[in-house]
Amino acid sequence: MKGIAGRMIRGLPVGARLDCIDNTGAKVVQIVMTPKLKGVHRRYPKAGVGDMVVISVKKGSADMKRQLMKAVIVRQKMPFRRPDGTMVQFEDNAAVIVTDTGETKGSMIKGPVALEAAERWPRIAALASIIV
Repeated sequence: MKGIAGRMIRGLPVGARLDCIDNTGAKVVQIVMTPKLKGVHRRYPKAGVGDMVVISVKKGSADMKRQLMKAVIVRQKMPFRRPDGTMVQFEDNAAVIVTDTGETKGSMIKGPVALEAAERWPRIAALASIIV
């Protein structure tokens, strides 16, 4: 598993709402915590593309609501720079629900997935229809 690039812009703070783009039954999720993040005192923890976060399901099927799960961020609105110099920006913020080991809970992913998330999580890359 590769690490995140040092200059990756983390554009989603704790409390941000994301679209869930897999077929697990969740529609809208909210970031609760970003584990394994060493931050600065009194600064909101943030997450970026390819990061695993703990989420709470806000909208979706009745058995999924108010559940705490882990998810991987696959798209973010805030533009970020790739090592080759290109700037990448998506239309929405999106995540995919995964298990503790990185296996996806759903069987399909709707829409494009960022290259950084696909390189870091091979199961997401296998299910993604488009990798940008």
